[in-house]
Amino acid sequence: MLLGMEDFLKECEKSGDSAYNALKSVLEKLEDPNSRADARIFLSSLQNRFLSKEDSDRCFHTFHFRIHDVLLADFQGYQERKKLTLLEIPSIFIPEDWSFTFYEGINRHPDSIFKDKAVAELGCGNGWISIALAEKWSPLKVYGLDINPRAVKVARINLYLNALDENGLPIYDGEKKTLLDRVEFHESDLLGYCRDHNIQLERIVGCIPQILNPNPEAMSKMITENASEEFLYSLSNYCALQGFVEDQFGLGLIARAVEEGIAVIKPMGIMIFNIGGRPGQGVCKRLFERRGFRIAKLWQTKVIQATDTDISALVEIEKNSPHRFEFFMGLVGDQPICARTAWAYGKSGGRISHSLSVYSCQLRQPNQVKTIFDFLKNGFQDISSSLDLSFDDDSVADEKIPFLAYLASVLKENSFFPYQPPAGSTRFRDLIAGFMRIYHHVPVNSNNVVVFPSRAVAIENALRLFSPRLAIVDEHLTRHLPKEWLTSLAIEDDKTADDVLTVIEAPRQSDLMIELIKKMKPQVVITGMEHFEAITSSAFVHLLDTTRDIGSRLFLDISDHLELSSLPSSNGVLKYLSGNALPSHAAILCGLVKNQVYSDLEVAFVISEEESVFNALSKTVELLEGHTALFSQYYYGCLFHELLAFQLADRHPPSQRECAKTKSAEMIGFASSAISTLNDAELSITEPKDSSLIHMDADQSFLPVPLAIKGAVFESFSRQNMGESETDVKSGIQQFIKSNYGFPANSTLEFICGDSPLALFNKMVLCCIQESGTLLFPSGSNGTYVSAAKFMKANIRNIPTSPEEGFKITEKTLAGLLGTVKRPWVYVSGPTVNPTGLLYSKEEIQGILSLCAKFGARVLIDTSFSGLEFETDGWGRWNLEDSLSKITGSDSGFCVSLLGGLSFEMLTGGLSFGFLVLNQPLLIESFYSFPGLSKPDSTVKYAIKKLLGLREQKAGILSEAIAEQKKILKSRSKRLKETLKSCGWDAIDCCGGVSMVAKPSAYLGKTLKISHSKGLDPSSGSYEAKLTDSNIREAVLCATGLCINSGSWTGIPGFCRFTIALEDTEFERALECIISFKKLALGN
Repeated sequence: MLLGMEDFLKECEKSGDSAYNALKSVLEKLEDPNSRADARIFLSSLQNRFLSKEDSDRCFHTFHFRIHDVLLADFQGYQERKKLTLLEIPSIFIPEDWSFTFYEGINRHPDSIFKDKAVAELGCGNGWISIALAEKWSPLKVYGLDINPRAVKVARINLYLNALDENGLPIYDGEKKTLLDRVEFHESDLLGYCRDHNIQLERIVGCIPQILNPNPEAMSKMITENASEEFLYSLSNYCALQGFVEDQFGLGLIARAVEEGIAVIKPMGIMIFNIGGRPGQGVCKRLFERRGFRIAKLWQTKVIQATDTDISALVEIEKNSPHRFEFFMGLVGDQPICARTAWAYGKSGGRISHSLSVYSCQLRQPNQVKTIFDFLKNGFQDISSSLDLSFDDDSVADEKIPFLAYLASVLKENSFFPYQPPAGSTRFRDLIAGFMRIYHHVPVNSNNVVVFPSRAVAIENALRLFSPRLAIVDEHLTRHLPKEWLTSLAIEDDKTADDVLTVIEAPRQSDLMIELIKKMKPQVVITGMEHFEAITSSAFVHLLDTTRDIGSRLFLDISDHLELSSLPSSNGVLKYLSGNALPSHAAILCGLVKNQVYSDLEVAFVISEEESVFNALSKTVELLEGHTALFSQYYYGCLFHELLAFQLADRHPPSQRECAKTKSAEMIGFASSAISTLNDAELSITEPKDSSLIHMDADQSFLPVPLAIKGAVFESFSRQNMGESETDVKSGIQQFIKSNYGFPANSTLEFICGDSPLALFNKMVLCCIQESGTLLFPSGSNGTYVSAAKFMKANIRNIPTSPEEGFKITEKTLAGLLGTVKRPWVYVSGPTVNPTGLLYSKEEIQGILSLCAKFGARVLIDTSFSGLEFETDGWGRWNLEDSLSKITGSDSGFCVSLLGGLSFEMLTGGLSFGFLVLNQPLLIESFYSFPGLSKPDSTVKYAIKKLLGLREQKAGILSEAIAEQKKILKSRSKRLKETLKSCGWDAIDCCGGVSMVAKPSAYLGKTLKISHSKGLDPSSGSYEAKLTDSNIREAVLCATGLCINSGSWTGIPGFCRFTIALEDTEFERALECIISFKKLALGN
């Protein structure tokens, strides 16, 4: 039962809290349909008792509330009311210039903007804007949200005050609805209520405080309706630190509101915010723009700074930063003053003002931006400070935002990066082929496309594959070729020039190029085309005919003419290929560098319809580069996908093509060294699409990628305008090799970065060849490295090793070999040896270095498989500086180079990076004479620099992740050894890294017979073989689908290599395959 008027006022007079509790009891009656009308009549009586402004103010100060009408100019709802009836209490925000300006800004929108829409108002206070909005525009629903629980209760009372007339009867609109049907008020920290109840909004409006709380501890108090009136009122004026970069401007709460809004707003939704101009208009606009919004300023005015708002926090910010806030002297001043001046002027009795703007914001690519922020909220909040989605050029936005969304989804959905074949990501090659089919009607597929790190790498690899005596190369494409190729004069066909590759630079114009081809008869031609010649097919056809008649291999570069556009211009080469098969002697080369966002991000591809060329080029990528950077393929793949995603499948029938003309002259084949190496090398198994092979033969980690790595990768791509210092990894690598290996740091060191350690290793092989050196590999080395050196015709000798010494180099065997070799280069994999997983101790490496110094050997220490040591009891950690300082009387040729990578130790997943440290001037000069190195782009270097910094934080999240993965590898190695032993293999204990070796002792000489192969071609039927060292890999593959490396790869006769850094379910499947193979080969 309601109190009588006098009893009610007597209760309210006691205190603000008493008044609030009395009003709560009225709200309870309003919410009960049976007592609603009486309660509304009671409120009307209260209002009528204090009608005049003087009486209303007296009521507010005496009884701690007031009910009065707020007149709104031009306001006219369905009932043609030009006012709202509102209850106000001291502990909530009272409508003033701020909120009236906000309403005026909203009012500038057309009537249709809120009609039938789901709307949320943030910081609704006493609810008047939500009510006015619902009254005027008839939205579907308005959710008034406020963190102040008292504000929500008062807003609900105000809802009833305006939804019912003075007699307590409902006021219906033209749709037979009342305000009670259209408006709800809820206690909510920003958009928490909508998020928790999965409410999708079409409009979000907000008038949010932006002055940092002068008493931060006060903001940490629990917000309850029983909190003090002063504290609850401060919620309307002040905000706490929110963990956003905008905190420094007092805009942190608004920044959080915007990011929460991105998650719950529908794709075409609009946000409207009231922003005080104190931080400056540019800062306010950037808050929205860097989060992917297009913004429009609806309204701007000046308001007097509230006297109860302390701006001293802004003065402190100015003291500690170069930023200056923006105030004005009075309402008519137009020259801004800083916060410190404004504070002093206000203390002296002056009136200060600031601008007040109403911004309307809409996401430029809503679905993609929502995906980005959905990723960031899952442990990557700190990255949002570096995110910048503001663009002056829409074409840049159209590239970058979809890619960041794709990258975010990949990082979120994948705990690891899956195996990618050396020819390139199957998805990426499918997209390239799809683009060619749909836009240029060239019917190729992914098995015609090989991906390379860059155009320069593709050209050099092709020339090494064919190793022609003479090649003619377009002068625009020779910049990255080895110096010796461009300076050789061995043009005459004589026997002394067998191993000399001579490159002649030629003009691009086709008639001049063809004249040179006819006169010089080269075995390989690599050229582009002038723009005027590329429009039609005639120049290309002439080149095809001439090279075919001469017997030359042709690689035609179309990099300058391929447009990644939905309306590509005419391309004569592709037009010809739409109607004619690409001849077997020709291939198309294209470097992708035309992107709007990342200037140094490159990838290239070669198209060949000759299967043997495709297979050979794929193998050269694996041998010479390892693979192409995954994120480069992701980026350009995203560009292709954007062009293909809207196309209807199978709408374009395959082109009818004429067969290629038969060859009339004998073509150069692959180089003899290339043929023997490619035939003998144990390279990745080419598997059909949708196969389920398990790769225990890949030098990759498929363990979960730590959050720190994912964060660094995403941040590197989200940044704009990175400075050189942000991508300079030299100091980080210097610290890395110092702390890990004690490698001495001095001013003579040269740090070289590459896409992979393998690419850098191969350049060192070329340096060895140039010096007429001999490369010494211990038995038990990385088989890919050994095969790569053979491919490039290096002089190779084997250092014998024994199982008793763990297949490591001993001083005795090394000394015997060094005495017989001129200009020796010694390769050492350490501290962790790949493939055995054993460790060189400090004493062992010191002995090896001392011996090499005595014989003047160059030493290449490969640390790229180290850093994941998990059995280290009794192992002496390296200190190369100490070891080298003890060496006396070394030969002048002696030097130590350090090769490394971060993929294993830093668990970088798809982020590939290698480094090489040289300290010998002649070797440095020799290295740079081979310029065609695939180098990491700025995004990779940014991420690596960040991760190297995190690594130095010994107790940080990255160090914890590395420690956890060492535990996983230790457990894996133990389980694998136990499984192998129980299945008839002799396994050697490993102490670190991602691989171990074992000998199939129980299987040799046994006959394996299976009815259905699970290997390369399941349709091939049965398989039968007597098991030997040479076929054990093939047998395991055919029987189980498990890929391992045999003794021909490990260099240890009879010992196979198994990698253990697999995804959890794949590792379990691998163990099952080993058990299954035992049953098939040995029975039970």
